[in-house]
Amino acid sequence: MSETVSSSLHAVERDIADAAKRAGRDPASVKLIAVTKTVPERAIKETITFGQRRFGENRVQEAKATWPALKERHPDLELHLIGPLQSNKVRDAVQLFDVIHSVDRPKIAAALAEELARSGKKSRLLVQVNTGEEPQKAGVVPGETDGFVRRCRDDYGLAIEGLMCIPPLEEEPALHFALLAKIAARLGLKELSMGMSEDFETAIAFGATYVRVGSAIFGSRGQG
Repeated sequence: MSETVSSSLHAVERDIADAAKRAGRDPASVKLIAVTKTVPERAIKETITFGQRRFGENRVQEAKATWPALKERHPDLELHLIGPLQSNKVRDAVQLFDVIHSVDRPKIAAALAEELARSGKKSRLLVQVNTGEEPQKAGVVPGETDGFVRRCRDDYGLAIEGLMCIPPLEEEPALHFALLAKIAARLGLKELSMGMSEDFETAIAFGATYVRVGSAIFGSRGQG
């Protein structure tokens, strides 16, 4: 494994553990997702060799080119979809991804329910919340999250495990992490997917259970 990637991965793991301890949390309660968007397959294989088992991709189509063969060779890998999901990609997403972080509208919820019933797969699901209410960004706005989660459960029979957010670049992320944690607690959801390379330590202080880190591990080619 290249010294740069291995040392970067180790540094991120150490920073996660330190941040968890500062927050009075068990480091094992924070799960690292290595984000591999645009990352060469060689570097992905190196991180697998080093013991990393959770990976995140932003697009279904791009993931299809790399991950089926890797997952066949390494059955314990866990693949997360952390980018927007289009309804015409739901079948492929359910087949490939173990966890989908971007359930964000009734059309997607209905398509996922249909595909999960058809395939018998057990994909784990998180609702994406647009905490900054940015018009260009996917996600349910905070004021509609409670109702949407209830609809996913009651109308579509989906077992929603948690929430995900991507704070606005120009705003203090702690405010958004605190909001997401408050909504999750109100809904009794255990998983919080929040925090990327620049702010994952802050996210851990507010209860993140998944942190999505790319560039801090792989350099500028990564996303996160």
